[in-house]
Amino acid sequence: MSEKVVCVTGGSGYIASWLVKLLLQHGYTVRASVRDPSDPKKTEHLRALDGASEKLHLFKADLLEEGVFDTAIAGCVGVFHVASPVLFDPTDFQSELIEPAVEGTLNVLRSCAKASTVKRVVVTSSLASVMNTGKPLSPDVVIDETWFSNPDYCMKNKLWYVLSKTLAEEAAWKFSKENRLELVMISPGTVIGPLLQPTLNFGCTLIYNLINGSTTFPNSVMPWIHVKDVAMAHVLAYEMPSAHGRYCLAEKVTHHLEVVEIIRKLYPSIPVPEKCANDGPFAPIYQVSKEKARSLGLNFIPLEESVKETIESLKEKGFLTF
Repeated sequence: MSEKVVCVTGGSGYIASWLVKLLLQHGYTVRASVRDPSDPKKTEHLRALDGASEKLHLFKADLLEEGVFDTAIAGCVGVFHVASPVLFDPTDFQSELIEPAVEGTLNVLRSCAKASTVKRVVVTSSLASVMNTGKPLSPDVVIDETWFSNPDYCMKNKLWYVLSKTLAEEAAWKFSKENRLELVMISPGTVIGPLLQPTLNFGCTLIYNLINGSTTFPNSVMPWIHVKDVAMAHVLAYEMPSAHGRYCLAEKVTHHLEVVEIIRKLYPSIPVPEKCANDGPFAPIYQVSKEKARSLGLNFIPLEESVKETIESLKEKGFLTF
């Protein structure tokens, strides 16, 4: 067994692809699970990464298939569980979101518990499972790692994606405690920045929508974070002996209006929406504490840079022409 063999679940996704890239750069041998290793859309960008031909091994795995991660995880020293569905309007929230998020997480953790080699597991959660408490948000409110979203509040408000992340996190903490697994949780906000994979993720779609002929911008506030910072936080949370518990990640919390203004300043020739999608009062800004994330040694990439790199990547990938 090598000291540097790790497993990344959902390897072809947006955050996971960057994590794989970073781990390879750091000299790790990476076993990445993907649903279909024979689908070039899911794997071509991974196989093209520096060091992939020698140090990247792809494994076929479905989150809901029990024991399917045993082989990929056996002999690994670290496991990064990134795979989880991101869906905001499911037809059946139970089967499309809750089951894959909760059971998938437990499936991965069971394989980690079986493998005596695993020293630490880093799980990708979300600020969704932190900030949806039902408490009103305002500019003087600072969300931090002590906050936990309320499942009853999520159910009542039909926040199915939020509920899936909240229940998955609860299940992970319970299992890791009972099985003495060392677990660290990374909870990013809305993730943007360059794409490695050929498909759009949720965060980049928000930016894309603002510059693809939309006449209005949403009346909503988002905690934004660069994908490279999210990937780096995972590596640091694995490598730093003192890392523990949860880490909230948001470089800046802004209303969509501010993002529109950043785009207008960076690209004066791109038409951006002039008005808000509704006439109500603007959704309130709040704060997300950076203190604990900074203790990992993380230096946040500024939002303006994140927006610019997202747009340049959308252009490079052929999603935008200007």
